[in-house]
Amino acid sequence: MQPAPLVGRVVAIPGATGAAGRATAAAFAAAGARLGLIGTDADRLAALASELALDEGAWAPGVADVCTADGAREAMDAVTAALGPVDVLLYLVGGWNGGSPATEVGAVDFEAMLHQHLYGTLHAVQAVVPDMVERGWGRVMVISTPLASEPGPRGGGYLAAKAAQEALVRTLARDLAGSGVTANILLVRTIDAKHERTSAPSPRNASWSTPEEIAQVMLLLASDAAGAINGARIPLYGR
Repeated sequence: MQPAPLVGRVVAIPGATGAAGRATAAAFAAAGARLGLIGTDADRLAALASELALDEGAWAPGVADVCTADGAREAMDAVTAALGPVDVLLYLVGGWNGGSPATEVGAVDFEAMLHQHLYGTLHAVQAVVPDMVERGWGRVMVISTPLASEPGPRGGGYLAAKAAQEALVRTLARDLAGSGVTANILLVRTIDAKHERTSAPSPRNASWSTPEEIAQVMLLLASDAAGAINGARIPLYGR
């Protein structure tokens, strides 16, 4: 199944300068979408746009911290003012801390992870999804980990925040049923940013996912053909 053309769609990507964000931005730009590149560093966003050879009018920066309600609204308003309403939200803000048992994790670590994964997703969704519903079409996607539902030891605040993020997105999907807007979760064990699965294959990295693989699945989920996929947890680690 091939993704339908995305020409003219506005795609907002919080976390655009990370490994998954860069690959996803490249893939959606190649499909004809216009990109809202969102992050806290204007120079890095501009460098990414230059690297992708994005024409003026084909992208806009949203420079703010989307982990706050005001920041998310500021970033999305900047994208909307330049490009039009957001059609696709790809929440790719990363961040990890862990390694400590639950009895030793500090509240500060929990709060940091909750802000990056739960609150950031919530604020971004609230900033753009109501307009998607009004227009009758939209897509929301996040990346999570299979450990969110089957945690191992020493997950720290990270796994708790990812579990909360997943619950939010799956609840959102229920809220959106029948609206033309979908919300889905991609499950990744490790993002293979250095393509070690190819350059140094081993049992350790056999189930890793490259940024390009993640981007291609997101393209599919953004297509009209995927309109019935809603509230799914899609595993990308099945090798």
